[in-house]
Amino acid sequence: SNSVPNDNIERAIKKGTGEIASEVYEEVIYEGYGPGGVAVLVEAATDNRNRTTGEVRHIFARNGGSLGEAGCVSWMFHRRGYFAVEKSAMDEEKFMELALELGADDVAIEEDVYEIYTPMEGFNATQEELERREVPTVAKELAMVPQTTLDVPPDKVNQVLRLMDALEDHDDVQKVWANLNIDANALAAR
Repeated sequence: SNSVPNDNIERAIKKGTGEIASEVYEEVIYEGYGPGGVAVLVEAATDNRNRTTGEVRHIFARNGGSLGEAGCVSWMFHRRGYFAVEKSAMDEEKFMELALELGADDVAIEEDVYEIYTPMEGFNATQEELERREVPTVAKELAMVPQTTLDVPPDKVNQVLRLMDALEDHDDVQKVWANLNIDANALAAR
């Protein structure tokens, strides 16, 4: 028979009822390469670093990538403030004016949002100023932004996206960043 020691049962009950503190979670950053040489950064919170490391390594390997050593790709990214503003909130000219006033160090105009990038140190001030001006944001975060992007070859697009999805689906993974650039036609052809 499969018997579980009484101490284990007692400890599990006490954890569940809050009598004893549950595990402490630690933040872990994993770095690796995906198909086609795409650099991937994975931010995770885990109560068991060994388990999560093994699982993340397996996800990389199963999807044509490899988990690397600390520092192997992080140098390619900078932590920056990121804000996405609803396009319906203002025209492009007003947006550019706003970005200049906020001290943005980069902007992007996407299909449905305007994107503002700020130095990490300016994140809170930018957020407060956007709120003060009642500018509607659809997203805001401290993001790991790649210094340069890598064009993903069309034959690797599905494999790269499968890796990204598999990593994002892992329970301990909080965020996944990559230096990928995927051609819109290759994306549409999926």
